[in-house]
Amino acid sequence: MKDERILIVDDDADMGLLLKDFLSKNGFEADAVVSGRTALVKIEETDYKVVITDIRMPDMDGLEVLRRVREVRPDTAVIMITAFATIDLAVEAMRAGAFHFVTKPFKMKEILAILRKAMEHQVLKRENILLKREVETIYSYGNIIGKSTAIKKVFDLIGRVAATTSNVLILGESGTGKELVAKAIHYNGPRRDKPFLPINCAAIPEGLLESELFGHIKGAFTGAIASRRGLFLESQGGTIFLDEIAEMGLGLQAKILRVLEDKEVRPVGGAEAEHVDVRIIAATQRDLREEISEGRFREDLYYRLNVIPINIPPLRERTEDIPLLAEHFLKKCSPTVNPIVKGFSKEAIANLIMHPWKGNVRELENLIERALVLASNPIIEVNNLPYEPSFNTPQLAQEAIEKEMTLQKLEEKYISEILKKTGGHKERAARILGINRRTLYRKEQRLNQEELKNRLNKNNN
Repeated sequence: MKDERILIVDDDADMGLLLKDFLSKNGFEADAVVSGRTALVKIEETDYKVVITDIRMPDMDGLEVLRRVREVRPDTAVIMITAFATIDLAVEAMRAGAFHFVTKPFKMKEILAILRKAMEHQVLKRENILLKREVETIYSYGNIIGKSTAIKKVFDLIGRVAATTSNVLILGESGTGKELVAKAIHYNGPRRDKPFLPINCAAIPEGLLESELFGHIKGAFTGAIASRRGLFLESQGGTIFLDEIAEMGLGLQAKILRVLEDKEVRPVGGAEAEHVDVRIIAATQRDLREEISEGRFREDLYYRLNVIPINIPPLRERTEDIPLLAEHFLKKCSPTVNPIVKGFSKEAIANLIMHPWKGNVRELENLIERALVLASNPIIEVNNLPYEPSFNTPQLAQEAIEKEMTLQKLEEKYISEILKKTGGHKERAARILGINRRTLYRKEQRLNQEELKNRLNKNNN
């Protein structure tokens, strides 16, 4: 802790020296001064991590020292001490940005505990600043966040297909962000200035869906009191996004196929067709090949749509993206839900990484919003997470923190422990981990390669 320097400001020289000696014995490097003005000179010269200052001093009171420290060194934590404590004074100090307010007489162990909390808070604050910078730089494509190999492949595909006019089929579980990918393709391509119109095929009854897509003429059916243009015509020159297309009936599938082949739409009840220039991006969470074999999806439509397939990996297969996503959603939700919250504890992040995320990114976003509601401190802790923690004891998380493991190492350690628990039974291990066997095999290969590399390094040394 020699680089974690502390400045003590107290006009009582004996008190300052007493605190300095105590902190030095506990591993800190501390300086002591007897005036606020001298303290400001020292602060400009040295990057102190914490300033401990008395409030009542003759030349400059502690509140003024606090304000000046916040101006010169905004990352420095300030602990206020006083023998003349009042509620109003404490409130004023905290509003001015003090980390803690301590009344005299105090126990030295109390100061030590507060000091360590201040240090921990600063570490978390620095980590969250770095995380925010990551989120705001290269790890996003529109609103899609990630730095994992799996999501980078999606970014690469988006970049490749955006400039084309080919139809795209997006495949992925519910909550993985299929509409975000569709938007990224549209808004990074030549049609960006034209409409992007999404429609959820599962949310609208079959009869109404046809009218929504193709429009209708007046009197075509009961309630059609006026003619209406459909989404295909409304999105002329742009993109129409058919979400959950596998929920569409076979009859309507045939009409979509005709649009793809003839580039024309005919409104419900109408006789004349109208030309359309629309790019179709479709999405589904179902296995369309299975749907075809069961007779629920047209094979010819499948091949028309599946010109360029994009598979979005589930969140459990890109765990290294979870801290970035969590920070992104925190930044997005905290201003309106709970502005005091600024970050996550390491234990909370470890638990988020271990969670199975059956609802994928959408579930994570909802969970972060609920955690913000439950949090009463600037840092979200494990007990603020609105689900049962993914492991019953904090041993794995604690080991990761103590050894300063990377997220990849933490994941490898967890996979290794699960494989031991299941006796190497791949199918059972994959089920516990919430991934498929192919993904587990790939991760196990990487784990074995790392172990081999470590052995070779040991032998070479």
